[in-house]
Amino acid sequence: MPNVILHGVRMAVSSSNSFLSTSLLKPSFSHFPLKHLVSIPTCLYNSNNNNKKLSTATPACAIATDSSQSHAHAQTATFSLNDETQIEKTEKLVLPTNQSSQNLLRIRHTCAHVMAMAVQKLHPDAKVTIGPWIDSGFYYDFDIEPLTDKDLKRIKKEMDRIIARNLPLIREEVSRDEAQRRIMAINEPYKVEILESIKEDPITIYHIGNEWWDLCAGPHVESTGNINRKAVELESVAGAYWRGDEKKPMLQRIYGTAWENEEQLKAYLHFKEEARRRDHRRLGQDLDLFSIQDEAGGGLVFWHPKGAIVRHIIEDSWKKIHIERGYNLLYTPHVAKADLWKISGHLDFYKENMYDQMNIEDELYQLRPMNCPYHILVYKRKLNSYRDFPIRVAELGTVYRYELSGSLHGLFRVRGFTQDDAHIFCLEDQIKDEISGVLDLTEEILLQFGFSKYEVNLSTRPEKAVGGDDIWEKATAALKDALNDKGWSYQLDEGGGAFYGPKIDLKIEDALGRKWQCSTIQVDFNLPQRFDITYVDSNSEKKRPIMIHRAVLGSLERFFGVLIEHYAGDFPLWLSPVQARVLPVTDIQLEYCNEVTKKLKANSIRAEVSHGERLPKLIRNAEKQRIPLMAVVGPKEAETQTVTVRSRFGGELGTMTIDDFVSRIKTATENRTSF
Repeated sequence: MPNVILHGVRMAVSSSNSFLSTSLLKPSFSHFPLKHLVSIPTCLYNSNNNNKKLSTATPACAIATDSSQSHAHAQTATFSLNDETQIEKTEKLVLPTNQSSQNLLRIRHTCAHVMAMAVQKLHPDAKVTIGPWIDSGFYYDFDIEPLTDKDLKRIKKEMDRIIARNLPLIREEVSRDEAQRRIMAINEPYKVEILESIKEDPITIYHIGNEWWDLCAGPHVESTGNINRKAVELESVAGAYWRGDEKKPMLQRIYGTAWENEEQLKAYLHFKEEARRRDHRRLGQDLDLFSIQDEAGGGLVFWHPKGAIVRHIIEDSWKKIHIERGYNLLYTPHVAKADLWKISGHLDFYKENMYDQMNIEDELYQLRPMNCPYHILVYKRKLNSYRDFPIRVAELGTVYRYELSGSLHGLFRVRGFTQDDAHIFCLEDQIKDEISGVLDLTEEILLQFGFSKYEVNLSTRPEKAVGGDDIWEKATAALKDALNDKGWSYQLDEGGGAFYGPKIDLKIEDALGRKWQCSTIQVDFNLPQRFDITYVDSNSEKKRPIMIHRAVLGSLERFFGVLIEHYAGDFPLWLSPVQARVLPVTDIQLEYCNEVTKKLKANSIRAEVSHGERLPKLIRNAEKQRIPLMAVVGPKEAETQTVTVRSRFGGELGTMTIDDFVSRIKTATENRTSF
């Protein structure tokens, strides 16, 4: 588990923020905008010409969990552009990370201090709080009146002046009482609270020259002159509650990025621009896929017809493969008596993420934040024998979790979402085989959607845990053996498991090289005990089964958001909400176009007619809507009962009969290939 040092306070940062149903102790990153929960790839490509763009190539690495985490070693990371312009020459630029470059980490940490000094020079009444380095730079929180873009420009100019003065960074150790005296002398109330949270003595302070200081454990560069001011940029300002608590003051958080040289900064900014082009919130609106309606409330997703079609395809594919793999599908209620959540422990460990209870006929009910207690109740409906194992149940179950309004972000952080949840009940000696089966299933599903590169983490027993040493060792060994048999390399997170069992987390890599937490597999020794579930063994004695939680996609909403950004809205033919659009040259051919569309639909091809504009505009509109295929119909096509096919990326593909057109689309859809 990585650490972040914030002004003398060493804070452990969780390496995942999974949607898994039993993460009772889920970490909260509700005060981070999600763009800072996704790191950049460590390697980008610049073109040699003046109009530099990111090149087409194979994607690779980055992290999409918490804002402090990134790879320790650079890896190849590029992504596809769907622009019409082809890049002839590219040169590889490896971007360092905080882990791979101690110098970069020091630069970013010092930049946070320089920025705070600049803010207080320009705004003497501003109160400072915390300012750590993060995945792509740094931020600092201030108690100050709302800031504007104009303010950021002034702050950056002041930072440049401080950097140019080449002021030394001086470390000092003082007693707790002396630190308290100095803080009170400059009237910094937030620093008093930070000082109280620091457990170690002595207290360390870093000075910038003799003009400004802060509680801090370091590290920093030797002097401000070690920072390349042209490789630093202030990016944005956002509101953030102090300590992430909505009951505490709203602060102004300034985000910045910092690199070792200008070339790195330019590559990062190109990456940001491409990420902005792929933003699922913009594409969701442009392509009419989904919306979040203010009248209904934040974090509640409306799937529009086109988005709903993609969801339907995902769900059908998911259900089919699960049935083939021996899972029984379930549908369970969205609410339950509050007592159920007392038994499961969620009211003790997870209450802050649950909605208020409802009083119905003098009984308290609760919207479900997770699915697992329901699956346990289905298991308990009858007495199970050891001969029945393994028992696999799966559900696309919608859950509801409270999130602060400021933390909501498109499809990535919502208040209601559908998990692809499954639970396996098995014997101890079946754990390895079941985990292997889940890994195979995960790979098959993710490959269908174009994800072939993963980062895998195996987390082991923490200090506080339920279950005996023997079963922990067996379960952990089974997870390791399954991963080794699969041939997947993985990172071992000693002590990073949940209190109820070891787990495997899998992050998928998108076309920009970012990694997203989706799949997770967790062994649970806690809920079987809480619900007292048993089976009858070969000696007719009651024993406790092993329970495995697993999710492949994580949530449909979040996975759909990742898909949109991965493909930049250009879904493959089999997944596209509209596979073909029929375009008449004039309205004289409209009747024949309707006949063509009717035949396409009769063959389960998603097709529509568009008319009323000149043909060039109809084609442009179809391309803007990311329609993979266009069937153009003029007088000749209508006469010969044919269509002239145009591909969004392949251009004109020639004239063919309707039957040939149908056959080729169906073959490409079934094989999940291009037309």
